[in-house]
Amino acid sequence: MPGRIIESDACVAEGLAWLCANDPAMAQAQAATGPLPLRRKPDGFDELLSAIVSQQVSVASARAIWGRMVEAGLVTPEAVLKLTEEELRALGLSRQKAKYARALAAAGIDYAALRRAPDDEVVKTLTAVSGIGVWTAEIYAMFSLGRADVFAPGDLALQVAAQHLYGLDARPKERALREMAARWSPWRSVAARQLFAYYHVAKNREGIA
Repeated sequence: MPGRIIESDACVAEGLAWLCANDPAMAQAQAATGPLPLRRKPDGFDELLSAIVSQQVSVASARAIWGRMVEAGLVTPEAVLKLTEEELRALGLSRQKAKYARALAAAGIDYAALRRAPDDEVVKTLTAVSGIGVWTAEIYAMFSLGRADVFAPGDLALQVAAQHLYGLDARPKERALREMAARWSPWRSVAARQLFAYYHVAKNREGIA
C-alpha cells in the first residue's frame, strides 16, 4: 500500500512545516518563495503519453503535438494502437516517440491499481515500458499519484536549486542528490515542490541557467 498521499494545500502546508522545522535551509527557501502550489495532475494513460510527447522538445512544440493528438482522439491505448508508427509520425512525433507511444499503449498498465501500489512498485512498473525513465516515473508518482515521499533527483532544476540553496561548489549529480534527499523523508515530494519554487526565484534573482 502507498504511504501518505498529498491531496490538498493543507497536506503541502503540513509537509512544509515539518521540513522548515527540521532543515533551516528549507525555511530559508520558504521565506524566499512564499506558499507552495499543490501541483496535482490527473493520472492515467494520457498523462504518461503526454509526458513522452514532451520529452526533449520545447514547451510550444510539445503543446502543439499534444493538441493534434487530443484532437485526433489519441488519448486511449486502443486509439493509439490503431495507428501505425508512420501515422503517429504524421502528427509530429519522432520515430522513437511513435515507438514509445505504441509501447505504452500495449503495456496493459492497470492505472487504478497503481494508485494503491507502493512507491517502488509504481516506478518499477512504469520504467518497464520503453520510453519511460526513472525521472518520468518519479514525477508521475509525485504529481499524478500525489505520493508524499517520492523525489526525482535526476531533475536538473532540483539539482541546481539544491546547489544554490545549500551553497554547494557544484551541482549535485543524481546519486548525490538522492542521498541528500533522505533527510527530507517522509516529505520528499514537498521538498521537491519547495526546490522547484526556489529554482525559479533564484533564476530570476541570480540569472542561473
